[in-house]
Formats: sequence, C-alpha cells, structure tokens
Amino acid sequence: MLFNLRILLNKAALRNGHSFAVRNYRCGQPLQNKVQLKGRDLLTLKNFTGEEIKYMLWLSADLKYRIKQKGEYLPLLQGKSLGMIFEKRSTRTRLSTETGFALLGGHPCFLTTQDIHLGVNESLMDTARVLSSMTDAVLARVYKQSDLDILAKEASIPIINGLSDLYHPIQILADYLTLQEHYGSLKGLTLSWIGDGNNILHSIMMSAAKFGMHLQVATPKGYEPDPGITKLAEQYTKENGTKLSLMNDPLEAARGGNVLITDTWISMGQEEEKKKRLQAFQGYQVTMKMAKVAASDWTFLHCLPRKPEEVDDEVFYSPRSLVFPEAENRKWTIMAVMVSLLTDYSPQLQKPKF
Repeated sequence: MLFNLRILLNKAALRNGHSFAVRNYRCGQPLQNKVQLKGRDLLTLKNFTGEEIKYMLWLSADLKYRIKQKGEYLPLLQGKSLGMIFEKRSTRTRLSTETGFALLGGHPCFLTTQDIHLGVNESLMDTARVLSSMTDAVLARVYKQSDLDILAKEASIPIINGLSDLYHPIQILADYLTLQEHYGSLKGLTLSWIGDGNNILHSIMMSAAKFGMHLQVATPKGYEPDPGITKLAEQYTKENGTKLSLMNDPLEAARGGNVLITDTWISMGQEEEKKKRLQAFQGYQVTMKMAKVAASDWTFLHCLPRKPEEVDDEVFYSPRSLVFPEAENRKWTIMAVMVSLLTDYSPQLQKPKF
C-alpha cells in the first residue's frame, strides 16, 4: 500500500514539473542517499536533475564493479518482473535489458507487436492498468513519445523509455558511463554531434549541460533538432555556464571536440526517405580528416547499428573508437535504472568525480 502510494505521489510530482522524489523509508530507517528515484518514470532526461543522472551513473559503475570485476551475485530484483514492449526491433536494448534484469534475479517478459499492439487491440489506458497489476515495471520501445506519456499517466508502476521518436535516454546513460570511464570526468568535455537532429541528439541536449559539457551540433539543413527541445537546451546551457552551438558545417562542429558522435542517418520508419537523406548528408561521414581538427584526445561514439556512410572503417575500428565499450555499458546502465526505480539499494563503490 505504501509502495503504491509513493509511486502515485512521485508521478504526480513529476507531472507537475517537480524533479524531486518523495522521501522513502525502509524498515523505519532514513535513506542513506540524498537522491532517491524509487517509483519514478524514466521518459526523458529532461525530468531529471544533474545529481539524479549522476546517481544513475554512479550506480551503474557500482554494479559493473561488484558483478563483473568482483564476481558477486546480487539478486536485487529477485521476485520482480518486467514487461518489455517492443514496437521496433532491437539488439542492444533488448539484450541488455533482458539479460541485465535476469542477472539481478528478476523475470523479464518480452512482448512484440504480435503480442501487444499499443492502442489498437486494447486501449493504452487498459494496457497500462493490466501491466501494473502483473509486473513491477515496463520498458517500452515505441514509435510515439505520446504513447509513453499516456502509459506513464495511467500506470501505477515505473515506465521506462526504451526509445521513442523524441528521446532515447537509456542510450545516453551508456554513453556518459563510457566517457566517464575513459576521461575520468565529464565536466568540461566538448561533444561534437555530426548527423541527424534525432532522438539521440535530443537526449544529449537534455542532459549534457547538467554535467558541465559543451555541445557542438552539425546537421544538414532541414534536419535540425526539435525547436522546443533546442529552446530548453539553450536554457540549460545558461543555467550551467556551458556552450551550445548549432550549425550546418560538420567540420566546424568537430573542431576542438573531445568526443565525435554520430548515429544512423535513416532510422526505422524512414526507409522511404533513404535516397533523399543520403543526398542531404553528403559530407557528414566521420573520417580521420575530420578528426584532425578535433581535440588531441578525441574519441568516437556511435550507438549502433552503424553504416559505412556514417563513419569510415579507419575511425570506427580505431583505438579512439569507444563503440563496443559503449554497447556493453547499455547493460550496466539499464540495470542501474531498474535497481534505482525499483529498490532502495545504495552503491558501495566510492562516488566518481563527474
């Protein structure tokens, strides 16, 4: 009863624009951490403060150290179940979530469009209420962000965005953990985005400034990020004293960048635009020539799957490329998300310097 009440109160606070979570007590003991995310939804990093995002990364590093390095078994999600709704196919999101949840002792249940067709066979409201009665959380990879918003409004359990047309927050957590591991700190880094103004970029724009990172973005004309998201990102940069630069010149965006980042030019559902997009993105391939204008310690990120026209082999398979550690970190970060939203677990590893 208290757990359900806390979830509802947290969700109400979040919908009213508050980023705090209701204080939670376990067995009469006060919480050990200032940040508590239990019962929250993860729809977009816009709804989370810098300290809350840092907490998820801290927890990711803690689980990775205890389980991978020390070989500990941590059944933190024993007895819990996860509904996994996938309207779009996936390799990393499905594998990281399914294996990660199971590794923590929980039971993931994979649901495709053949099993559950959101808002068609059954209303979103009814789906949310049924899933709330049978699972402890839902991760949904959907076409429309609005579907996630409705699920979160009607559900009494945490709803997690596994990807939507607007955001891909769990990917960005993996990116930041990878950069934290490589550079030792995120503050002061310059991220150079070369590509489409898509959901990955939107999630970076909703979070980079909260870590003190600068962002240089190059997109072809007509493929800029969402204007509303851009406006909010500009507000974040003012609040945190960082820089946000939007342009159409990929070489200029790469200049001085510590991290060169790109993504697919043609997302699922955009196949009919392939010819037009390939033409528009001419000159946006990340190459060693482009990397020459970047910072001396440059690295490269791509969330995968990768096409050669987006980045050449010389960069993609170079020692500067962090794409495969980035892919692995999808598992540790989604595990941390699940643990932080469903339990009172406190990290034992010393908090990293972000």
